[in-house]
Amino acid sequence: MPEAPTVGAPVFVVQLHDARRRHYDVRLEADGVLKSWAVPLGPSLDPAIKRLSVFTTDHELEYATYEGVHAEAKYGSGAVIVWDAGVYTNLTRDKQRRPVSVGDAIERGHLKIHLRGVKLNGTWAFTRTDSDWLLVKVRDESADPMLDLTVTEPRSILSGLTIDEMAATRPTA
Repeated sequence: MPEAPTVGAPVFVVQLHDARRRHYDVRLEADGVLKSWAVPLGPSLDPAIKRLSVFTTDHELEYATYEGVHAEAKYGSGAVIVWDAGVYTNLTRDKQRRPVSVGDAIERGHLKIHLRGVKLNGTWAFTRTDSDWLLVKVRDESADPMLDLTVTEPRSILSGLTIDEMAATRPTA
């Protein structure tokens, strides 16, 4: 079982972004930035499901709380809501069971994390394939093949808006 969150634990955020194609951006605080993956179908609680994840550009830490509607902007156009957020623990180890930093884990192509968020709790793994990454839920007490939080919990944890309600507001950037 991962250790309890501590003061200064790194943050994670999952932003739902209605860009050219609607997707979830999974972002992890590491090395002073948010390391980011675009996950078209969002995180799954089912360990049997492998979600395509496209590694994207790093974002500034301040972006973790951004909600609004981008016009033609730096991070792409469209509405953005904070679908989930919290803290995480990096569980990645090398073959000798020594801790591996998030940056090194990304470079090596495998990262295992334990999330403690409003919606997402438990352990997930990112694994690089030949062309992209996969996000997979690890079998643990929070795995639930029958529950799809992207359907049952569509609202922002900050504003309470759905992505469509946010899109109906005017652009903020």
